[in-house]
Amino acid sequence: MNDLKHKNLISSLKKLHFIFNWRPYQAKVLANFSSHIHDNHFHIVAPPGSGKTILGIELIRRIGKKTIILAPTLTIRNQWEDRLQNFFTENCDFINYSFNIKKPSDITFTTYQGLHAFYKQFDNDVEYFNHFKKHNIDVLLLDEAHHLKNEWWKCLYNLKEQQNQTIIALTATPPYDSSGTELQKYFKLCGEIDDEIAVPDLVKEHNLCPHQDLVFFSKPNEIEIDAIVKFRLSIADFINQLLKDEIFISFLQNHRFYKNTEQHLEEIYKNTSYFSSILIFLHNTGVKICKDKLLILGFEKKTEIDFPQANHYWIELLLQHLLVTDREVLISEEKYLLHLEKKLRTIGGFSKNKVCFLGNDTLYKSLSSNPSKLKSITTIANKEYNNLKDDLRCVILSDYIRKEFLQIKDNAIQDINKLGVVPIFQKLRKQYHHKQHIGVLTGSLVIIHSNCIAKLELLEPLDNFIITPLVSDTAYVTLTPTSKNNKSLVYTITKLFEQGVIKVLIGTKSLLGEGWDAPAINSLILASVVGSFVTSNQMRGRAIRVTPNNPNKVGLIWHLACIDPTDEQGGKDVEILSRRFTAFLGIGSNNTITNGIDRLHLPDKITTESISDFNTKTLHASENRKEIVVSWQRAIHTGKSIAKEFKLNHFKDKKYSKQHKLYYKDLVKYSTSEIIIGLTIFFPNYFIKNIHVLISKGVLTFLYSLFTGLAFVFGYKIVKTSQLYFRYGFIHKKLKKMGYAVIDTLYDLDFMSTPRTEIEIIIENLDNGSVNCIIKNASRYESTLFVNALDEILAPVNNPKYLLTNTNWFKKKLEIINYFSVPDIFGSQKKNAIQFQSNWKRYLGKSDLIFTRNLKGRKKLLQARLLHVENNTEKITEKNVVWK
Repeated sequence: MNDLKHKNLISSLKKLHFIFNWRPYQAKVLANFSSHIHDNHFHIVAPPGSGKTILGIELIRRIGKKTIILAPTLTIRNQWEDRLQNFFTENCDFINYSFNIKKPSDITFTTYQGLHAFYKQFDNDVEYFNHFKKHNIDVLLLDEAHHLKNEWWKCLYNLKEQQNQTIIALTATPPYDSSGTELQKYFKLCGEIDDEIAVPDLVKEHNLCPHQDLVFFSKPNEIEIDAIVKFRLSIADFINQLLKDEIFISFLQNHRFYKNTEQHLEEIYKNTSYFSSILIFLHNTGVKICKDKLLILGFEKKTEIDFPQANHYWIELLLQHLLVTDREVLISEEKYLLHLEKKLRTIGGFSKNKVCFLGNDTLYKSLSSNPSKLKSITTIANKEYNNLKDDLRCVILSDYIRKEFLQIKDNAIQDINKLGVVPIFQKLRKQYHHKQHIGVLTGSLVIIHSNCIAKLELLEPLDNFIITPLVSDTAYVTLTPTSKNNKSLVYTITKLFEQGVIKVLIGTKSLLGEGWDAPAINSLILASVVGSFVTSNQMRGRAIRVTPNNPNKVGLIWHLACIDPTDEQGGKDVEILSRRFTAFLGIGSNNTITNGIDRLHLPDKITTESISDFNTKTLHASENRKEIVVSWQRAIHTGKSIAKEFKLNHFKDKKYSKQHKLYYKDLVKYSTSEIIIGLTIFFPNYFIKNIHVLISKGVLTFLYSLFTGLAFVFGYKIVKTSQLYFRYGFIHKKLKKMGYAVIDTLYDLDFMSTPRTEIEIIIENLDNGSVNCIIKNASRYESTLFVNALDEILAPVNNPKYLLTNTNWFKKKLEIINYFSVPDIFGSQKKNAIQFQSNWKRYLGKSDLIFTRNLKGRKKLLQARLLHVENNTEKITEKNVVWK
């Protein structure tokens, strides 16, 4: 009987047949499918617009087993059934499907929320498992799999483990910015990434349109700027006073870690950053750190420690421990600590048990949701209409609706102080040149211009809506469905937008950000403050789809940022924007395709003057969409595939002595040049002055005198240069060796499946002194593991489970010790750390492996942190994706 059911099922799915032609990159994925599915997992990464849904249905058809398709929203769930009927049947006549997980069919469409609610109905997991066993469900297809965390993950993972279901996972963006635990859980369920479709491939095949990201800056008003300046000055004054505060200095000198270091070694080794912050602060106040304390910690007498400046980072860290973490232990000093806390609270530097010198949440929110962005939006919308005229299809996405501004009077619009859908609508209503083309679409609020009602009636009977004139402007009406289901209203408004009846549509990211399909979008303004790697990429994907109605479409994605005028890097809002750009692969001004915000060449110093000029150039660049097309065409043909790139930065404006921890190459070069120049001057002078020695006492005496003079004049500098060379070596050569050590270990531990012979590591020395390391021919997942591991090795030592010391007999004589963190992916188990050490020895020489979770190891960890401490505000390393 079961065999008969299975045959009927196979027959049912075999009736499905893709009625169009596969795109080349889709055909390539399908050709590789059979080689990946042997482990019962198929995990693919593909951008919006690449046809993930179509691929998913074809994979189900090929497997030929009962399947549950899970999606994050009802809209996306319904799209699956729609694609199945319209792309895999001639007459939309496939009937063996269900939307009810309680009564599954050959293919069952549901949501993650629906599955989780179903799971909670059972008294125990056995009953839950038996339901799937009873209905012979063997395949789980996970759409937008990046949503799978915590509770949704649990009920699926348990089911997979219990019944060994086949897992097909589809996503545009793996959640690489999630915590290590969440990312590990994600890959445990979905398996390693088997295949990937890259954005340049899609643009090349005309399945995504050429596009460009543009940033438009705004600044707070004068009152807000004054508040920020006041805050910054207050913090600076507080720090300056603290560095001169004899009471605080005395307090630290009497701290148990400093006063009785030897008695608290175990605790110190567990709180190395805390102890480091005490030493750094005291050193910067002029207190000479006693050598005996450093000897206790294992340093040699002659070891020089390059203490960093007591900047915001270190003082913030110090006060966080004193006022929060270590507060109970310091109970005897509570009166003084309370005094410090009150001073910090008064200036806004302490809130919710957290010390923060950069600004509290209120300050950040005042920038990210700043009403100055409303002016930016109207400027962009008017510019885009001038650029595209009737072809404009602009969508503006925001986080909140803000209905409280719905009935605001015209004379109060200029006083709107919040960012949201309604504030944007009100601003555009008064300042956009073609107000009849504006619409609002959210889950609970829909607004159109009264001129659109006739076109609306052509799509749907007006009896389906309650039409109410807007009190603040009767030229507009709100639409409310007469039934509870507003699905048809979303469809209808979307249709009006696609037709161009509405040219500027304002909505929430929750409704229009993921799953909403409107390929006509050619201008997207992201008025959302979301910085998530996943969500921001999903929103951006709305604007880069192709549309048959506009084969020459070029999409512009506008990103808004309100600057902090007191921060040359732009402040928190710009920082969030930069983080968002790590998820975007796009075209740079030099015809390169890469991720990251650097490709847009923001001003080196972000000031009110520089952003004005930058905005002007950005608006001018938006006029020439043809140039964007040409840039994509050039860039696509200069590369072949996506590669992950690791970059070690060089800071030109830093003194060599301040950056020699990693950027030793110039130190060695300049020190050597100085010696050579010195010798060139020294030899003729010495020969002339001592020729009488050569004549009267012979050659041997002369040579002995010469070498004695050389040692006296140049001995110290030669020793110091040798130390620099042997401590730091040539980074461009060492970096490649480090890369090979990482690659070999990844293969040894079965993290990589790409044939070893295909992997290539390329080192590039850039003109500015920076160094790039690129891994070619690896999968995105493998590249990510490789780059992350290199980043952990070369970043300042933090708190790794294992350390490597790179040393030999000669270095020991010169009192040179190098410390490197063992990457977390190798440090989780001792045997894996040993394997990495073995490969490290083969490429980089002798090394010792140190476990940092015992007393001896903690001592070494503290040494490593003090010897390898960097300015924590600088980006020493970067991780990029490039098309090479």
